[in-house]
Amino acid sequence: MTESTSPPSQGAPADAAATLPPQYAPAQVEGKLYERWVAAGYFEADAKSDRPAHTIVIPPPNVTGSLHIGHALDMTLQDAITRRKRMQGYETLWLPGMDHAGIATQNAVEKALGQEGLSRHDLGREAFVERAWQWKAEYGGRILNQIRRLGASVDWTRERFTLDAGLSRAVQTVFKAMYDDGLIYRAERIINWCPRCMTALSDIEVDHHEDEGELVSIRYGDGANAIVVATTRAETMLGDTAVAVHPDDARYRHLVGTEVEIPFTGRRVPIVADPHVDPEFGTGAVKVTPAHDPNDFEIGQRHGLPSLLIMDERGVITAHGPFEGLDRFEARPAVVRALREEGRIVAEKRPYLHAVGHCSRCDTVVEPRLSLQWWVRVSPLAAEASAAVRDGRVRIHPQEMEPRYFQWTDNLLDWCISRQLWWGHRIPVWYGPNGETVCVGPEEETPGEGWTQDPDVLDTWFSSGLWPFSTMGWPDDTEDLRKFYPTTVLVTGYDILFFWVVRMMMFGLYAMKERGPQESVPFRTVSLHGLVRDKFGKKMSKSRGNGVDPLEWMDNYGSDAVRFTLARGANPGADLATSEEWAQGSRNFCNKIWNATRFALMNGAAPAPPPARERLSAVDRWILSRLTTVTAEVDAYMEDYQHAKACEALYHFAWDEVFDWYVELAKGPLARGGDEAEATRAVLGHVLDVTLRLLHPYIPYVTEELWTALTGQESVVIAAWPIADENLRDPEAEAEILALQEAVTEVRRFRADQGLKVGQRVAARLALSGALAKHEAEIRALARLTEPDGEGSFQATAALQTAQATVELDLSGAIDVKAERARLTKDREAARKEIESAEAKLANAGFLAKAPEPVVAKIRTRLAGAQADLARITTQLEALPAAE
Repeated sequence: MTESTSPPSQGAPADAAATLPPQYAPAQVEGKLYERWVAAGYFEADAKSDRPAHTIVIPPPNVTGSLHIGHALDMTLQDAITRRKRMQGYETLWLPGMDHAGIATQNAVEKALGQEGLSRHDLGREAFVERAWQWKAEYGGRILNQIRRLGASVDWTRERFTLDAGLSRAVQTVFKAMYDDGLIYRAERIINWCPRCMTALSDIEVDHHEDEGELVSIRYGDGANAIVVATTRAETMLGDTAVAVHPDDARYRHLVGTEVEIPFTGRRVPIVADPHVDPEFGTGAVKVTPAHDPNDFEIGQRHGLPSLLIMDERGVITAHGPFEGLDRFEARPAVVRALREEGRIVAEKRPYLHAVGHCSRCDTVVEPRLSLQWWVRVSPLAAEASAAVRDGRVRIHPQEMEPRYFQWTDNLLDWCISRQLWWGHRIPVWYGPNGETVCVGPEEETPGEGWTQDPDVLDTWFSSGLWPFSTMGWPDDTEDLRKFYPTTVLVTGYDILFFWVVRMMMFGLYAMKERGPQESVPFRTVSLHGLVRDKFGKKMSKSRGNGVDPLEWMDNYGSDAVRFTLARGANPGADLATSEEWAQGSRNFCNKIWNATRFALMNGAAPAPPPARERLSAVDRWILSRLTTVTAEVDAYMEDYQHAKACEALYHFAWDEVFDWYVELAKGPLARGGDEAEATRAVLGHVLDVTLRLLHPYIPYVTEELWTALTGQESVVIAAWPIADENLRDPEAEAEILALQEAVTEVRRFRADQGLKVGQRVAARLALSGALAKHEAEIRALARLTEPDGEGSFQATAALQTAQATVELDLSGAIDVKAERARLTKDREAARKEIESAEAKLANAGFLAKAPEPVVAKIRTRLAGAQADLARITTQLEALPAAE
C-alpha cells in the first residue's frame, strides 16, 4: 500500500484550471475515480506493515439487500473514519462482506421456484441449496456494487461471505466448543414461529406494530368459584392449563389453590398465584397457555404446569373438538361465538389496538409456540460481555448508551439458534439409530450408516456474531488476526445494539479467550449512531410515503452530496432528520468548492508553505489563523466520532470564511499583482489544499478531483492528514477582520432591508478607527460603496455604526425613508425593553444575592450591549431626512 504521506508540493499544472469543466458533474467523475483508487491498491491492507493498525469490519448487509438510507449513513461514517486514519499513516483495514440472510434468501429462491410451478420439496434439500447458490451468484450482492458507488474505501481483496468455507469452518468450530462446554443444548421452549415461512424466528426478525383486535373477557367456572379472564387470543383457551392471579390481589386470594373448568374441554385446571400477573390489566386474572405464550411458559415452569400444543406448524387447530381443522384466525371468532352462546362472554372491547408480532419477511402474524430447538446458554457469556464494558476494555460511544447495553446483557434469556430452513449453516449434530447424539467438529469425520444429521440450520446472527474474527482466518493463527484483531471500532445503529453487538461481544470473548482479557474483545469502541428520519423527525416507512432512496439521490445530486447530508446530521446515538432539500444544499456546497478552486487555479494559486509573516496581509494572517483553529477542531471532533460537529465546522469555514470572505478579499491583491499577489496565491493555495484534505473523508470524489488538479500530486486518498500549525494563530488579525466583517455585514443588512439591488452602488463617507482604517478599500468593494462625488453634493440620508466604523450613506432617491424610520424605531423599542429588563434584574437585591456571578456578569454584558445599540439607533434615526 502506498505511504500515507504527501510528497513535496509540485504545484498545480499550468493548465490545471482548463482541465476542470465550469460545472462539477458527479456522474462523469465518481466511477472512474473509484476504479482508479481500487486499481492503485490504496484500500488494501498489509498485515506485514509495521505501521499501527486501524480496523473496521463492515456490518455485513444481507446478500438479498439493496442500499437503503440507513446503510448509506453507516457506510459514510465508517468510510470517513477509515479515510482519515489512512491519511494519518495507519495501516487501515476496512473489511467488506455479506450475510447469507437465511430466511430472506430462501424466500427469494422459493418465490423464483414458485414461478416455475415448483416448491423446494420438489427439488429436495441438496438441489435447493445448489439453486440458492446459483441465485446468489446471479442476483445477490447488488448492495456491494452500490457501496462501491458510495465511495467506500474497503479492501475488496478481503471480501467475505458468511457461508464461505473459511467462515463455515469457524462456525462449526465454535458450535462444537460451546456444545462440549455445555453452552449449547437442545430443549423444548417457547419460540417465535412463522406459520408461513415454517421456521423459528429471532427477535430481530419480528416486527411489532399496532393491530386492531378484540379484548374478550371470559367467565371460567360458575357460581362463587367463577373467575373472569381477559384475552386477545380466545382460541388459545383450548390449551389453557391454569388461571393465574397476583399473590397480593385480595379479590382472588380465596380462589388460589382451587380448580376451575375450561369451557369445551371438560378439563379442570388450578388457579395459581404468580407475581408476573398485573392486577391492573383486565380483571386481574389471566389464562395460562404454556405452549403458546412466552410469559405463560415461564409461569408454567414455576408451577409445574403441563404444556398443551393446540395448533400445528401452519397455525391450524389440532385440539380435539368442534374447532379442530380450523385456521387460527377462523377459530378465534368461532370460539367467541360458542362462548357467547353459552353465556360466558362477560365483556367485549373492539376494536382493541395492541402490539402484534409479524414476520419481518412475509408479514405473517407470528405464533408463539412450544418447540424443540437448539439454544445457547447465555448467562456466563453475557456476564463476560457486561464486564468488558464495565471495566473499560470496550467503550460504548456515546457513554449514555451504556445503560441500554447493560439492560440487555444483565437480563438476557437463553437464545434460540436453530431455524427450520435449508439455506444456512447446518447444525453439526448427528443422531444415531439407538438414540445417540454426536456433535461433529470441522476436522472430525461424520458418523456412518444409520446416522442422520439434524435438519435445522443456525440463526443467521450466529455466524454474523463471529464476523470480527472469522473473517480474518480464525481458528487458524493468521497474520491478519495478529495484526488487525481486536478491531478498532464498530460503527452501527443503536437499534441492533443487542441483536448484533452483544452477540459479537459474547462470541469474541469466548472464542478468543486464549489471547487474554485485553486482546479477546472484538472491538475497542462501539460507536453508535441513530436512525434516519424525515425532515419532521418522523420514522420513514412505505405506508407514510416518506422513505428515501439514496440511489435516487446519488443519481440526482452525486454521492458526495448524499454522504455530506448524512454525516452532517450524525450526532452520536441520536436520530437524524434529513430531506431532499438538504441533499440539494450539500450538492450546492460541492459546487461552491468546485467554483472556488477553479477561481484559485485560474489566478495561479498553488499550495506552498505560507510566506513569512511580514509578507502577509492581515486578511492572509486571519484566514491562516482560522484554518489552524478549524483544523484542530475537526481533528478533535473526528477522533471522538462527532461527525455532525466536524461537518458543521468544515461547512461554515469553507463556505462562510474561505469562499464568501477570503476569496472575495483576495480579488483585490490578485488584481493589483506584485509581491502582494504572490503571497495571496500562496495562502489561497495552502488554505484550499488543507481544506480539501479535511473535507476528503466526507466528500471523497470532488476533493480528489480538485486536490489533484490543485497540487499535481497522485491522490488525496494517500495525502497526509493536516495538523494544526499553532504558529499561525493570530488573534490580532482575527479581531481586525472581524471588525471589517461587522462593518460590511451591517451595510449589507441595511441594503437588504431597503430593497437595494445587489449591484447598486451607493455613495458613502466612512469613518474607520484603529486597524480597520487601512481596510477602507476592501469595505467599499464588498459593500458596493463609492466615494462621494463632492462634499457639496453629498447628503447623508442614513448612518450606520459598528464598534470601529461609522458609515454615512447618501440614498437620495434610492431609499424608502419611511420604511427605514419604521425599522429603526422597532429596533429602538427592542433595545429599550432589553435595557429595562436587564436593569430590573440588576436592581433586584434578592436576585443578585442568589444568582451565580457568571449569570450576573452575562446580564451586565447584555445591558451594556443594549445601551450601545440604543445610542447607535438613536444616532441613525437623527440622521434620517425629515419626512416629507
